Amino acid sequence: MGRRGAFLLILGTGKTCWGVSFLVDPPQPLGLQLLTNVCSLRHWAWLWIICGLITMFSAFLRIGRDRYGFFAALIPPAVWAIAYLAAVLAGDYSRAIWVAVWYLTSHVGVILWASTVPETSVPQLRAVLGKKRPDERR
Repeated sequence: MGRRGAFLLILGTGKTCWGVSFLVDPPQPLGLQLLTNVCSLRHWAWLWIICGLITMFSAFLRIGRDRYGFFAALIPPAVWAIAYLAAVLAGDYSRAIWVAVWYLTSHVGVILWASTVPETSVPQLRAVLGKKRPDERR
């Protein structure tokens, strides 16, 4: 597993845990009326859990196929950001703009950036230790 896989594994674990927290002890739905008009936060928890599991298991796929994990990772925070933006427009929750921006930058933005990071090899230890590579002149 490379850096992309490690990122997906950590992210997927976090999303799954976040979803489970909605089942165990649902928070107050401040700013999430767009979602709670459709169904309860206990039901929305499954969006986080399922997407989290897809993200987590995509960590073990080859580069290129791991795109499903990055796509799945985007869905819950994008949905939450849209709900908070709707709350801003409706005037339902004054802090919603800041929460929406947080989801869009710290979640969606980071995931989009990480999805473009190539899986390159890490510099070998001998370079750190000052040893010459075989192709270097001595």
